[in-house]
Amino acid sequence: MGSTEFGNFYDFCKDSTLPVCNILSEENGQAGPWGGCELKGISLPGDKHLGNLGTILLAGISIAVTALLLLKSEKKKAAVGRREMQLFLLGYILISICEIFSVGEFPLNKKVRDAFTAIHIGAIIATAWMLMLNAVVGYQLIDDGTAMSMGLMLVSAAILFVGTGYIALDTGFQFTGYWDSSYEPPNRNIALYVLYQLVPLIFIVAFYVLETILVLRILNETRPMAYLTAAAILFAAGQVFNYVVSRYICDGTNGKIDGSMFQTLFTLLSVVMVWIFWSSITEDDWPAPVGTTYP
Repeated sequence: MGSTEFGNFYDFCKDSTLPVCNILSEENGQAGPWGGCELKGISLPGDKHLGNLGTILLAGISIAVTALLLLKSEKKKAAVGRREMQLFLLGYILISICEIFSVGEFPLNKKVRDAFTAIHIGAIIATAWMLMLNAVVGYQLIDDGTAMSMGLMLVSAAILFVGTGYIALDTGFQFTGYWDSSYEPPNRNIALYVLYQLVPLIFIVAFYVLETILVLRILNETRPMAYLTAAAILFAAGQVFNYVVSRYICDGTNGKIDGSMFQTLFTLLSVVMVWIFWSSITEDDWPAPVGTTYP
């Protein structure tokens, strides 16, 4: 599945297609000292290739589907956490856009790819944070949709985005040289390991736990848990495809596709299920007071 040594990316990059591998390699893209199966994709003029066409197409579909969910959310005027959910969806759209250029294996200049990679990694942690805050919003500690609620979410997510993005940029562009050792096997970068591999997972698990408590203990409902659990299973399946099965798919197809394509697909399905879950526990319209008469 990957290295068991904390902070090392060597085995992860050897077996999987991850955006972080772009900034840990002197090469242009996923190729690096780790070797492994290389995506060949479609040949282009000038001895170039479009390596990960499946991921590119699915990322494009993800953008379109998420934009549709944004529009559907706008129609749920009285739904709790509507604006906060839309912020999460916008974060996922940014991730999908960056995914096209960071792991889609476009024939890009290394600096351009590294820039997209840094934005991609920053967007992942910021979006996972906003997802967790969507669960907190359900407890109505602060009125949803207010300037305070939106401001706290945006500012905190921006801090995570900028902080993580800077570390990724410094690694890829070598501004300070502090992370230069991560270019050599075993490609050790503890900061990115924590921020990219562990922290988003903690936020996602916290979202599931908080929503479970909300649904079962406060709302006394069980049906929404089917949507929430389906989202968790789909997300986990995507990670398994990318981290565990990817190299076998790549070897079996002679580098035409790998698990990253399925990771993109299952993550999209997971986001859709999260939206359906949120929709199922919110109301489209406030009930009119009994006995009210209208002129």
